[in-house]
Amino acid sequence: MTGSDASPSAPSPDPSADPPSFRLAYVPGVTPSKWVRIWNERLPDVPLTLHAVTPAEAFGALREGTADAGLVRLPADGDDLSAIPLYTETTVVVVPKDHLFAAVEEVAAEDLADELVLHPLDDTLGWESPPGRPAFERPATTADAVELVAAGVGLLVVPQSLARLHHRKDLTYRTLTGVPQSRVALSWPAADEAPDLVEEFIGIVRGRTVNSTRGRRAEESKGRKEQKPAATGKPAKSGKPGAGSRTSGRPAARKGGGTSGRGAGGSGSARGGRSGKPRRRS
Repeated sequence: MTGSDASPSAPSPDPSADPPSFRLAYVPGVTPSKWVRIWNERLPDVPLTLHAVTPAEAFGALREGTADAGLVRLPADGDDLSAIPLYTETTVVVVPKDHLFAAVEEVAAEDLADELVLHPLDDTLGWESPPGRPAFERPATTADAVELVAAGVGLLVVPQSLARLHHRKDLTYRTLTGVPQSRVALSWPAADEAPDLVEEFIGIVRGRTVNSTRGRRAEESKGRKEQKPAATGKPAKSGKPGAGSRTSGRPAARKGGGTSGRGAGGSGSARGGRSGKPRRRS
């Protein structure tokens, strides 16, 4: 075989190409550990890297390409990002343990009218008009506001996950009604179709099974099915010939000795016999 007749060999992989990976940004209060565990079980060959970001940094990380997707708090600030809402958090008020509100299970927004309520600059609730009396100066972060509450300077309204994140032994929190709630979403740069790895993570957070019809694993499974050779037909089933089929050899002998007529137990007379009553002898 000459060189011109030889079929071209498959191209070798580019050693300089970066191996696939997935970068996930997440904001404070969001716990992605469950989804990361499922990712590692389903795609052990694709490392997932977590990037902790502030709410103000989250959308910039997606636009700049430093993260492939992000667990963020809505609303998204622009039409260039896609988002899937995942869940809505309960809003709580953080108070000292010896505060009057610590004696009840639930507080209404109207109950804060006479309270000094801190409103940090990284607030995620999107207030039109925060409840209570405003502080002279807004704390820079939620963590700073928690320190002020512990010092007896005002109360703080946050999503429940942030109250847990900044938990202190001298503070507690109670459910607050009649106020906005924070929605957590998965977001990524908008496109006609989400990238394969983003689609994989969407399937995980939405609870799709490993055999879902979407995502990278589904495409690999589809490719394997297309390459599988067609199954051969089953051999004809052997066995006895069916009723009415002709067999080779001599025909079977007829039962009954070859005579026609009814059997001995029949009601009729034998062939050639006289019918009727027997004649009386004189």
